Amino acid sequence: MNLKTNKSNSSGAPGVLVAARSSARGLLRRCGGFSLEEVVMSIAITAITIGSVATGYVNTAQRAEWSAMSAAAQNLTSQRIEQVRAAHWDTQASPGVDEVVQANFPVQIQAVDLPVAGSNTSYATNTTTITTVSVNPPVKMIRVDCTWSFMNRGVFTNTSIVYRSADQ
Repeated sequence: MNLKTNKSNSSGAPGVLVAARSSARGLLRRCGGFSLEEVVMSIAITAITIGSVATGYVNTAQRAEWSAMSAAAQNLTSQRIEQVRAAHWDTQASPGVDEVVQANFPVQIQAVDLPVAGSNTSYATNTTTITTVSVNPPVKMIRVDCTWSFMNRGVFTNTSIVYRSADQ
């Protein structure tokens, strides 16, 4: 930095050192604000960060909604399994009673038990399949498939399978 002695300053004190104007301007240029490149890069980094946070939030909300839908569909399969288990099947009665047949449990289309706003009710289809596994001892396999769709991403299926013998 170039320094000069100013003998006639306003305070009247002789010998005061004053920085030359040219070196003061150079110092300000070197210590000035951000360059255009730095500002553009910081805006780009900020935009990417905000976009990533927003995308993460949307994906998390959609995944939570999918999980709620899957849990509700699983509840529908459990309800149907309980209906089949409650059906009367007694091989020792005279005559024998067997209400655990597929004809007694037709395909059901039900509203999924989720909170709704407006008219966005979702529906699921329950299909019950009853298969005889063994005659002696009498055992049947009960399979319930609950199919449902989610946000145009395809059809999903929740399945429950139980085995049941007579008088249970």
